[in-house]
Amino acid sequence: MSRRVSVSRFSGTLRSLRMSTTAASSRSLEGKVAVVTASTEGIGFAIAKQLAHDGAKVMISSRKQDKVIDAVSKLEKEQGCTVKGVVCHVGKTEHRRNLIKETLDTFGGIDILVSNAAANPTFGPILETPEESWEKIFDINVKSAFLLAKDVVPLMKKRGGGSIVFVSSIAGLQPSLQGLGAYSVSKTALLGLTKVLANECAHMGVRVNCVAPGIIKTKFSGALWQSESLTEAALAQIPLRR
Repeated sequence: MSRRVSVSRFSGTLRSLRMSTTAASSRSLEGKVAVVTASTEGIGFAIAKQLAHDGAKVMISSRKQDKVIDAVSKLEKEQGCTVKGVVCHVGKTEHRRNLIKETLDTFGGIDILVSNAAANPTFGPILETPEESWEKIFDINVKSAFLLAKDVVPLMKKRGGGSIVFVSSIAGLQPSLQGLGAYSVSKTALLGLTKVLANECAHMGVRVNCVAPGIIKTKFSGALWQSESLTEAALAQIPLRR
């Protein structure tokens, strides 16, 4: 059983989020099927790409059709990659169900779920967070992650096991960055969800883990790394300041 919450502090490379410790050429995930949410750019795209290079058949997803088409086109040009894509807003029940259905229809099963989708519609003191923003943050960051896991665990059990990875954030462990209060709380909740599910799913052969990346230069985190003061505040918490 795995009850590990992995913490990664890195400043500028997506390679630290590799889903396999072996070289891409090893094809260590040959025969496996992976679903990655919010995977048409940034961290999610890098994860999907690595999974595909490691041999998994990957279903990527995004809220926008054009991004899905573009991402699939890019990954299909990578040697040895088997990738399909579907539009999915994880906050919508029918979209989540369709993501699972399309994956089963296309690839025949699900062995790996990487729950990467997240939202942060507000920035400022937590006590000034509007109720609608709070609800959106927890609907996308926590509720949808749980519901996807709930739906795929039985499918993994039928296949003899599987792996679920939640993408949290360093803010969930050290909620010290100004303006990210509500987001930080949602990411802390993912750490707890990981521990509970790891306990409950172990007997089914399903491993549940969580990664907590630092500030990576993606579109989603632009408000942080494009701000000199916020970047300095983040670096101040890292001994190597990088």
